Amino acid sequence: MTKMRDTDQLNGAQLVVQTLEAQGVTHVFGIPGAKIDAVFNALADSKIQTVVCRHEQNAAFIAGGIGRMTGKAGVAIATSGPGVSNLVTGLATANSEGDPVVALGGAVALDEQLKQIHQTMDSVSICKPVTKFAATAASPHAVTEVLSNAFRAAEAGRAGAAFVSLPKDIMAAPAQARVLPFPTFSGYGQADAAALKEAARLVNAAKNPVILLGMLASKPANASALGNFIARLDAPVVGTFQAAGAVATHLFDNFGGRVGQLANQPGDKLLEVADVVITVGYDPVEYDPSIWNNGKDRTIIHVDVQAADLDVNYCPTVELIGDIAQTLAALNGQVYRSGKSPEARNMLQEIAEQRAQLSQRAAELNGTPVHPMRLVCELQKFLEPDVTLCLDMGSFHLWLARHLYSFRARQVLISNGQQTLGVALPWAIAASVVRPHEKVLSISGDGGFLFSAMELETAVRLKANIVHMVWIDGTYDMVAVQETLKYGRPSGCDFGPVDTVKYAEAFGATGMMIREASEITPVLKKAFDTPGPVIIGVHVDYRDNHNLFQMVRADAFH
Repeated sequence: MTKMRDTDQLNGAQLVVQTLEAQGVTHVFGIPGAKIDAVFNALADSKIQTVVCRHEQNAAFIAGGIGRMTGKAGVAIATSGPGVSNLVTGLATANSEGDPVVALGGAVALDEQLKQIHQTMDSVSICKPVTKFAATAASPHAVTEVLSNAFRAAEAGRAGAAFVSLPKDIMAAPAQARVLPFPTFSGYGQADAAALKEAARLVNAAKNPVILLGMLASKPANASALGNFIARLDAPVVGTFQAAGAVATHLFDNFGGRVGQLANQPGDKLLEVADVVITVGYDPVEYDPSIWNNGKDRTIIHVDVQAADLDVNYCPTVELIGDIAQTLAALNGQVYRSGKSPEARNMLQEIAEQRAQLSQRAAELNGTPVHPMRLVCELQKFLEPDVTLCLDMGSFHLWLARHLYSFRARQVLISNGQQTLGVALPWAIAASVVRPHEKVLSISGDGGFLFSAMELETAVRLKANIVHMVWIDGTYDMVAVQETLKYGRPSGCDFGPVDTVKYAEAFGATGMMIREASEITPVLKKAFDTPGPVIIGVHVDYRDNHNLFQMVRADAFH
């Protein structure tokens, strides 16, 4: 706990830090300033490690990554004014992705908040639309109450972001309060018994049920229970991008692949023919129901920690609200089936054959620049259980989200809620903190790389053993392809080159290049054997990217 003498009087800032310690916080990420310096001063006497970042947005990204991997809220901290406003993109991303984050922001004194003075900003109003909880600690005695409720909001149910404004006078004022104790037991139970009975009846009567997995399905506890449910039901399974890793290796024959953004994947064909869709931990932000369920009149069973937001294209017949793992276990005891329907069996067999053919063809793709599928093929070999993979947003993200397979929950971190550029490197830093004994690989395009590349200095300072790969093509290609399909030409998508090797070296990191397909494996091996951060550049052949936005065909690559 924060070091205090018996004669010392706690102030608001010290109470903040004691509350963070009581919540089990080990690291905070952010940038100091005059309106938050009392908290930084108190952190200096605590067991919490303060990690100074190069941009507040990245501090929020790192906190979000920690939240996703641990289930406990990561903490970002910033000063008033632009310090807080720079957090907003990171908070919006975490809230959309279901990642628990608590952000702390400095503020001018309470009696100055209506004055037009230096860094005055109604930060609570700014953060409220992109968080689950936003409030001001308006009294030194209320600090621990507000913070404790911020953590509860961030971590409970469908997790997300919380924000607490800490006025500088409240931080300096004497605080006669205690850190609140936690409930000895808390949590959700299984869903309502009548709802479970009806869901089981519908599943048992279904001709061709399909399970659609969302982001909460990939929480480790849920993934474990999910495996038993899939095995019992023996039905086809598809997952959104954020459900990566929820399906274990021994159930891969049931897996129809990932779906998202556009209805052009093999998994979409399975969803198309389903008469019952069982969604597990699914949020519409992951894959809009207007795409996969438009105009469908069929049964949907919604398994989640909260009720669905009703939509003309997503109106569940039954909602199983409660702890997902316990609910699946209860439902598992009431369902029975004789196996996959002939139609589902044939479709899954066809998907498996296409998978094998695609893998074989990808391994034969040579030339310079390197084809994305060759990179996917080689990266699949590196995705062992002791590797964490963090993906940014861009065309490369679609290749990997659709074709790179993971069998460990929360092994692959993917953004799809806000599709935010710049998350990969901060997430990799987060992984190096909470999974120090794992290999960490992050990937971005050359567009997204510079959104957060300044945080390479933070990674070097932390001696983080991470490898970050940059797929280079000189454009915002994902936008360019979509513009071309709409308007016959791209607009505003080109930018200049960056020498990734020199960039890495300028920060004290190691820089490497992959110049042809045969170098992918040896360069990756060398990078993982190199201490500290490594940046790998590779020029990528994106000529087949238009196929990402069209129906998948066996002859998709030429």
